[in-house]
Amino acid sequence: MEKIHLYHTNDVHSHLENWPRIHQFINQQRQQHLAAGDEFFLFDIGDFIDRWHPLTEATKGKANIALLNDSRYTAVTIGNNEGVNLPHSDLHHLYDEAHFDILLANLYQKNGEIPDWAQPYKIYQTKSGTKLAVIGLTANFSQLYTLLGWKGTDPFLEIKKRLKQLKQQADIVILLSHLGIRDDERMAEQFPELDVILGAHTHHVLENGKLVNHTLLGAAGKFGYYVGHMTLELDEQKSVMNKQATLYEVDKLPAVEKEKEQIQSYLDTGKDLLKTMVTSLDHPFASDPFQETELSHLLCQAVREWCQADCAMINAGLLLGPLTGEVTEYDLLSVCPHPINPCVVELSGEELTKMLVESMDDSLHHRQIKGLGFRGTIIGKFVYDQIQFRSGCIFIDNEKIVSNKTYTLALPDMFTFGHFFKDVLPGKEKRYILPEFMRDILKWKLEN
Repeated sequence: MEKIHLYHTNDVHSHLENWPRIHQFINQQRQQHLAAGDEFFLFDIGDFIDRWHPLTEATKGKANIALLNDSRYTAVTIGNNEGVNLPHSDLHHLYDEAHFDILLANLYQKNGEIPDWAQPYKIYQTKSGTKLAVIGLTANFSQLYTLLGWKGTDPFLEIKKRLKQLKQQADIVILLSHLGIRDDERMAEQFPELDVILGAHTHHVLENGKLVNHTLLGAAGKFGYYVGHMTLELDEQKSVMNKQATLYEVDKLPAVEKEKEQIQSYLDTGKDLLKTMVTSLDHPFASDPFQETELSHLLCQAVREWCQADCAMINAGLLLGPLTGEVTEYDLLSVCPHPINPCVVELSGEELTKMLVESMDDSLHHRQIKGLGFRGTIIGKFVYDQIQFRSGCIFIDNEKIVSNKTYTLALPDMFTFGHFFKDVLPGKEKRYILPEFMRDILKWKLEN
């Protein structure tokens, strides 16, 4: 009987405070399994990088790739944090130094060719000749990929196109899926040829995996809280007799020698690389999630100007602290760590009025928010540029709003993803402005 061990991480999001233990654990497990004569594979299922961390931001993710190299990963697929949160050239060069395979079947160059840093799938062979086909798929943010110079495609069509060929070439088919739990379940239902799906994106935790038809799903939550492990046992005919999944809680793993120093060194190296001065302020710029400040208005004004829109609104909760004295790139990252881009929508005066009235709701200001690229805690008060409220009326650039006139509004893209302003935004055409994040636009304004 042959035993194959599959270890997996996902959605680490540059939470490098958990990395020393993960690295030590993986190395110990590898030694143990190989000593027992078993097979060992190690995969990451995307969103390993996240630009909130100074080391990731300063190296545009390349320092993270060095960590994956050190842990000797077999292969990875990409998540949206690699795919749509890096400019085209940074993603194109992200894996220049990678010692592992990048498996990705549904992202192409504009000309329809597979990027030269990736391959759709790879066949791995064990010592006893068992062949494993491993294919990677990522969430298809096709509109954003197009704006960044890539071409994203439907993951279901891509796997359907390749499965027959994979089954002919391999004994076992494994999918690295940065698609989310619902799509993983659909994949398992539609494609019984898949033996294993290692999942990500929705940060779901499958403590003992989940069997859907004959496919075993695994997923290890987020932020490096868990490491996943699947064991496959095969008979002499190379059929899977038994498959099991488990998770290891990272904070219960043995501590690492000089662990705190290692974690601190990741931060210090990043800070040091981001010490370039942006500007020098002659007075402090305060920050307050429930007040309009000079800093929040400056960012709002910058967003409107950058987008060349009639007016703009941002939430004050985007700014996580004040700026004072000499402002460095690290300071901008600290106060505005979100991978959030600006977006422009065209609205009638009536629709814009509806949105602005809703934006003044105090309960919305206190709403806590997770995800959508937001790295703060609460939304905060809305701040406006070229929008005035006087005597119960709304004015755009000091002219009373006209209900059937068309206006362009610039705002953070997180408000366009279906959770907010549901009476107005869902059906609207959105123009996303990439690749600049909010902090890049703030930097531009401060420099000018």
